[in-house]
Amino acid sequence: MNKRSLLLHVCCGPCATAVIERLAPDYDLTLLWFNPNIQPAKEFARRLQAAEEWAARLALPLQVQTGGEDAFEALARGLEEEPEGGERCRRCYELRLRQAMLAAKEAGVPLVATTLSISPHKSAEAISEVGRKLAQELGVGFLEADFKQEGGFQRSVTLSREGGLYRQRYCGCRFSMRP
Repeated sequence: MNKRSLLLHVCCGPCATAVIERLAPDYDLTLLWFNPNIQPAKEFARRLQAAEEWAARLALPLQVQTGGEDAFEALARGLEEEPEGGERCRRCYELRLRQAMLAAKEAGVPLVATTLSISPHKSAEAISEVGRKLAQELGVGFLEADFKQEGGFQRSVTLSREGGLYRQRYCGCRFSMRP
């Protein structure tokens, strides 16, 4: 069986674990790291390292794209007090998924997915709405999935613990660090 190519936007190593496990049987995966929202720099580096470790363990290609911090700050301006999962997050999803879809289009990969929906703090429906909009705009397919379903989030916790991956305690941006 020929597998279909898919570019998977990866938000961190732990979230990637269970998502890759679900997708790998059916898709030829390329991973993409683009997360200009993650702060501070030390946290960014720790999460990227965990994603690199998991990709290497599975012998999957991982493209790392840096930059975009100014774009994230611009989209967050005026939305600093928004609750987690609000408009600021939707705009952040769009920033990251747009970059993933542009990278996929450039590489000739017809389909994009993201690990973001595995988080219990993220709305899979909001992510899918953004993905559908961008797919139509950019002409790249978007795989809608709520990876937290069917025990996905718990599986990611188990796999990341077994794999010794660094597991973060907040979404990533400085606004999500608040108590």
